[in-house]
Order: sequence, then C-alpha cells, then structure tokens
Amino acid sequence: MNIKIITVGKLKEKYLKMGIAEYAKRLGAYCKLELIEVSDEKAPEKLSEAEMVQVKEKEGERILAKIPDQAFVFALAIEGKQRTSEEFAKEIEQLGVQGKSTIVFVIGGSLGLSDAVMKRSNTPISFGKMTLPHQLMRLVLIEQIYRGFKIVRNEPYHK
Repeated sequence: MNIKIITVGKLKEKYLKMGIAEYAKRLGAYCKLELIEVSDEKAPEKLSEAEMVQVKEKEGERILAKIPDQAFVFALAIEGKQRTSEEFAKEIEQLGVQGKSTIVFVIGGSLGLSDAVMKRSNTPISFGKMTLPHQLMRLVLIEQIYRGFKIVRNEPYHK
C-alpha cells in the first residue's frame, strides 16, 4: 500500500521532524510512505474573506497537482467525521481489500483547505474539535497511521 501525506508549508521544528522521522521509519514495514510538502501562499496577517479564499485556492492547486488520479483521499478538516483509532484502522484495511493501493492524506495550511480539495477528497476526517497547528497535525496523523497498521495486524502497541 502507498500512503502519501500532502501538507502545506515547510516543517521547521526539529522536534516535530524527529518524531515524524521515527514513525516514517516504523511505517516502512507496512507501507510505502511519501511525505510531500507544497509551498504555502505568503499572506499578511489580516486578510479579507475574498483574500482568504484566494490563498486557499492557490494552495489547493498545488495540493491537487500532487494527488494521483486513482488515489483515495482523506482531507483533514475540523468538520470531518471523527473516528476511533480502531475505526480508522479498519477503514484503511478495507481500502486495501477494495484494491485502493494509494491513500492520500491532505493537511491544509493555517487557513484550511480549498473547496476544490474538499470536493476531490473521498472523505473528510477530523481528529477532534480542537484546533491543532498544522505542523503538529503531521505528527499526530503519522502516529495514527502507524497505530492503525499495528491494530490491523493485532501487534502490540495500541492499548
């Protein structure tokens, strides 16, 4: 199975890079993982609604260019469906059984995802109602993907 995580912006924090690298290494036994960063759109602190839409659209174009046609896409969005770790694991397992060889997870920038990216996604997914920095969300997501593979294989890790 191929897993791609597409994110907006460059990760700078060393502690997050180290955590992501650790889980990426662990995931090597279960899937082919690709981490893709697309550049974020430079924007001032105060934006009008129209300017926010424009920023999300430009970032969205970059994201969409990286999604393979046949991929199953999860868009991380606060309004998405929340799942337990077990439900998430079962969903990934079912996608593999259904022949979906590429799964893409998309994490938007600080303004979120464009409508076009949301339309392209097969399902929005939420990790809770709290807002998390998109940089931290990368680590949370990769850990949950790893946990999902451990659950599916009934291997020790998940408690």
